[in-house]
Amino acid sequence: MRHPYELFVGLRYTRAKRRNHFISFISLVSMAGIAVGVMALVVVLSVMNGFERELRTRILGMASHATISAFEGGLEDWAGVATRAESNPDIVAVAPYIQGEAMLRVGGELSGTMIRGVLPDHESRVSEVGRHMKAGALEDLRPGEFRIVLGRELAQALGVGPGDKVDLMIPQASVTPAGVLPRFRRFTVAGVFEIGMYEFDRGLVLIHLADAQALYRMGAQVTGVRLKLHDLFQAPRVARELANELPGVYYVSDWTRQHANFFRAVRTEKMVMFIILSLIVGVAAFNIVSTLVMVVQDKQADIAILRTLGASPRSVLAVFMVQGSIIGIVGTVIGVGCGVLLALNVETLVPLLEALMGQEFLSPDVYYISDLPSELKTADVVKISLLSLSLGLLSTVYPAWRASRVQPAEALRYE
Repeated sequence: MRHPYELFVGLRYTRAKRRNHFISFISLVSMAGIAVGVMALVVVLSVMNGFERELRTRILGMASHATISAFEGGLEDWAGVATRAESNPDIVAVAPYIQGEAMLRVGGELSGTMIRGVLPDHESRVSEVGRHMKAGALEDLRPGEFRIVLGRELAQALGVGPGDKVDLMIPQASVTPAGVLPRFRRFTVAGVFEIGMYEFDRGLVLIHLADAQALYRMGAQVTGVRLKLHDLFQAPRVARELANELPGVYYVSDWTRQHANFFRAVRTEKMVMFIILSLIVGVAAFNIVSTLVMVVQDKQADIAILRTLGASPRSVLAVFMVQGSIIGIVGTVIGVGCGVLLALNVETLVPLLEALMGQEFLSPDVYYISDLPSELKTADVVKISLLSLSLGLLSTVYPAWRASRVQPAEALRYE
């Protein structure tokens, strides 16, 4: 025989009909429990990966990989700073910006917002806003025309669209014969964008850089320069290099200081969910222990016959480890197959469930991301499979050891 007989006997025991149907039922429950646990782990980790990817794409699609600003006040020679920054091989593009807080008013509707003054041709190189315009275009922002681009949620809250007028007020006072009044200017809505993150769609507006300079009376100054990098994960290193290379005193920051908490939270949640859902696999694996203990009790005579035919305790141990491992292997394969299938189709299934139930699972008013993304990673599937197989194999050790300790004379005494 090319293969050890323990494998064949173990497989035969797995397929054989048992006198005690309760044992077969527990075996099926254990297999189903492992399959459900593995499937849940694959789907949940894939969804967490999808959330992390969407957060990174949407936040860093609008925010800066890195910024350079003056240590105090506005940045004077932004063009010179931008030229020096572009000489760094890690930097793809640069864009000046002016940023501040403002209040928008349309009739009796008021809404606070963050205002960003940009150069349209430069801004499209460092952010994704130009690709997410639902109405109008970023290029419609022209100097001196006082036009504004709003997020979709903000435009709906104010009830405006392209061509409508909005009053923009900033927290800087103007002295007039009527007294000290907040500075404001009437703008024309030139476009509407939708990033898919409530933070930006509800709380950000874009105007031309020259209009922002006039509104804030900054002359030729800007708040700073935004940078886009080839590899966003190199932002801390590039920021340190720029801080050392630039002449004068500048404040250089990167996205890890501003948005790192989002990604830390996602990674922490992913780790916690992995631990919690692993307990499901663990409970199902421990059911294999009870199954095999009852099988050993049920097969006392068979074990004694094997021993009298010359089977060693190690062979008996291997027979029952094979039988228990088969339950873990089959459960793992079924769980991985179903989990991968669900993970690859979760973005299609969730909208279908929402339509059937008439309920929105992720409201954009509450969550940063209003859909359920998924990203299946091979490394996660391998890690989950190894965990499940290891727990299944470990759960067979004690019952198989008990079987190997059965004494033939004691087992056959009352037969």
